[in-house]
Amino acid sequence: MKGFAITSKGLEETAALEIKELIGAKYQIEESCVIFDFEKFGDLCLLCYKAQSVDIVLHLIDSFEFKDIEDFEEAIEKINFGDCVEKCKRFKVECIRIGSHDFKSVDAEKRLINFINKKHKNIKFDLRGYEIIFFVYIVNNACYVGVDFSGFELNKRAYKIYLHPNSLRGTIAYALIRESGFQKGEVLLDPFSRDGIISIEAAFYANNFPVNYFKKDRFAFLKLELGIDYEKFFKKIDNKTEKKPKPRIYSFDYLFKFVDFSKKNAKIAGVDKLIEFSRTELEWLDIKFKKESVDRIVTSLPSSKNANLGKIYNEFFYQSDYILKKAGVLALITKAPDFVKKCAERHNFETAGEKYAWSGEQQLIMTIFKKKNI
Repeated sequence: MKGFAITSKGLEETAALEIKELIGAKYQIEESCVIFDFEKFGDLCLLCYKAQSVDIVLHLIDSFEFKDIEDFEEAIEKINFGDCVEKCKRFKVECIRIGSHDFKSVDAEKRLINFINKKHKNIKFDLRGYEIIFFVYIVNNACYVGVDFSGFELNKRAYKIYLHPNSLRGTIAYALIRESGFQKGEVLLDPFSRDGIISIEAAFYANNFPVNYFKKDRFAFLKLELGIDYEKFFKKIDNKTEKKPKPRIYSFDYLFKFVDFSKKNAKIAGVDKLIEFSRTELEWLDIKFKKESVDRIVTSLPSSKNANLGKIYNEFFYQSDYILKKAGVLALITKAPDFVKKCAERHNFETAGEKYAWSGEQQLIMTIFKKKNI
């Protein structure tokens, strides 16, 4: 059987890696999505519950390429929904469309609804009382149709209540953490925590804590007849969470306001005991940490035009050179990569990699730095 995960553009490799780690699946990367094999439906449920890099998880029914709306409609009418329409009596259709087309998302939805109503008399469209969601994902001239196991956008974190104006998506923060090479048990620091998103996502990953632990009752797969005892399913996964681990993730900021934001968001997420919070100025990092004691520094650098960014960046790299292990890594999101690279070079760092990711229409640049003397 084929599974399908939608993710942000630029995060496809991160999503593929996570899917392989969680369910051991072979995969194929496409634009803004990953196609993968799965053996049992419980695998898709597991991804919905734990995956930190994906937006939506589907059981893929069919995929095709098209030229225009007529071509799209012809392809829709060839889809074989199999048992999907036999086990349920009410359905709804949703569509996400990326690219330029001669039709809107609602037009694609209407055509699929009409086709299902026409061909399968035992199942009816019901926007509120649905039992199954058929999902249409269109990227340029490629279309993927499947059954939505998520039921909501997995990239929207329930814990994000107290927000910084430049808050990151949880999926982006997770991708930056994985780009850093962070391993469970290592020391990770975010010195510009703002609302704590990076530290919270790191805590989920490092402690096997399900990112959707408090959304157990919201998944679309709960309405499907899959033969799964969901109480036992969730309990088995939850039992793998690390029990009372020593905090090795540090969330620092120079403003009490954002330290408070980070603490509150982490408490809502259920991981506040796994993170150490502190109001700390950059200049005091070498007091907080011993020389070469930190494995990864993962952060989104300040970008305000009103701040003295030259001073801030130079102090950041100076402190990082002192507290970061010889084989340690800096993983940064910045809006001024060239300027940051110049500051990094002055303080014994060299660029080890660069990656682009998109948060909606906004392009973000992830840059990886390592010490030169490695």
